[in-house]
Amino acid sequence: MHLIALLLLSGSAHAIELESSDMKADAPINDAHVFAGFGCTGENKSPALSWKNAPEGTKSFALMVHDPDAPTGGAGWWHWVMIDIPPAISGLTTGQKAPDGAREIKTDFGSTGWGGPCPPEGHGTHHYNFSIHALSVEKLEIPEGATASLVGYMVNGSTLEKAVITRTFER
Repeated sequence: MHLIALLLLSGSAHAIELESSDMKADAPINDAHVFAGFGCTGENKSPALSWKNAPEGTKSFALMVHDPDAPTGGAGWWHWVMIDIPPAISGLTTGQKAPDGAREIKTDFGSTGWGGPCPPEGHGTHHYNFSIHALSVEKLEIPEGATASLVGYMVNGSTLEKAVITRTFER
């Protein structure tokens, strides 16, 4: 009952969906997407992602990838943050950089763009939450030098709907 009411309130018969042709739900993230550094030897290519069923009123999208299992004292690790994705965009190809109009925010690697999984060896399975947010604003007003956490706060304040897929990796 609650799900039906939520869908009716959002004005959409279908909730926003997020998929990846590069990452299967029942398999770990493969080496093509693993970080190249910190002892990891992956290719560090961002995975292909696609989304559909954006709610009415969507003016942009934000993509956020976070590992809550990173040993950072509770903050987790931001692997990719992209905002101001134009509403006509419905996906990103493998290794794609930000499309025209979108902005990438500095991650916990200290740079913009995709930074693949590379948890500490023997730390166990890490969960990577890929979320696409349909936003009610065309552009987010983000101060220069904002952290990924502040951007996440701003994204959540403008989110109409979001979809999350979780993938895993360990070494």
